[in-house]
Amino acid sequence: MSAKARAGDRRKRWEKLPLLIWLVVVWGALWRDFSPGNLLFGALIAVGVSRMFYLPPVELSGRFNVLRAATFAAWFLKEVVVASIQVFYLGAVRGPAIRNAVIAVPLRSTSDLIMTATGHVLSLIPGSLVVEVDRGTSTLYVHALNVATPESVEKVRADIRGIEAGLIRVMGSRDELAALHREDNNSPREAP
Repeated sequence: MSAKARAGDRRKRWEKLPLLIWLVVVWGALWRDFSPGNLLFGALIAVGVSRMFYLPPVELSGRFNVLRAATFAAWFLKEVVVASIQVFYLGAVRGPAIRNAVIAVPLRSTSDLIMTATGHVLSLIPGSLVVEVDRGTSTLYVHALNVATPESVEKVRADIRGIEAGLIRVMGSRDELAALHREDNNSPREAP
């Protein structure tokens, strides 16, 4: 085996490491037992699962901005509180008169990690839910509350692209970050 092939094998093993760690954490959470013995057994199960079944590699960008992550987390917590109050108001005061919509939102990134993180952040904020993901076109289909006008549809799209922009700033690839910097369009409620 050549040195180049061995280096490729080592790289593949390192690419699987985040997935294996995540599987071990999930194992511990499912059993509600984070003892060393249980985590070791979970690691053995994770290695077995990753060898028996095809799992797509988690492609990491190689960068993570801690300051941006902290800012994004603070923004996210504020959004959850504000959206919770808005959903309560809409449900208690406006009731069934609310108009909802399913909106297609094309994303900038083709990264599965960024797409998934964007969908999860969006779904955790009350008032919106990802109902479909089209990996081929990097499009999220989102159910959103209180969307009555074309302007409100564009605002929802801009907000979601703001979430994606915040995640790209936290952990996106250098190419995605450069493309983001080239964009002139800043949304008023853009994620940090």
